[in-house]
Amino acid sequence: MSANTPTSLSQDALARLAAVIESRKPAAGGDPSASYVAKLLAKGPDAFLKKIGEEATEVVMAAKDADHGGDATKIVYEVADLWFHSMIALAHYGLTPADVIAELERREGTSGIEEKALRKLAAREGGAV
Repeated sequence: MSANTPTSLSQDALARLAAVIESRKPAAGGDPSASYVAKLLAKGPDAFLKKIGEEATEVVMAAKDADHGGDATKIVYEVADLWFHSMIALAHYGLTPADVIAELERREGTSGIEEKALRKLAAREGGAV
């Protein structure tokens, strides 16, 4: 993959955003009075998890609107908000977008039905897939 492919540019953008989020953690000196990210992180998981739920609902609503003649580009706006807040959760738990990308790559070429069955099997056996 060349350095300027859409995938590498996307990963770079996610990595840059993840770095900003990391810098806003209270432990890194993030100021809740000056940073939305720092404010959410300082409030703890309930705050950013609530935002993830709200943003997921807004994605659904935008998609439903698009199904009835609404502007489909609003889905992109809402998914961006969902991803952003999900990235805050990732940072809180010591994870990165690269971890998510690695998981998606691991699943590449595996049917969704097969992947779900493997996860159920692993859960029953007490392991992780």
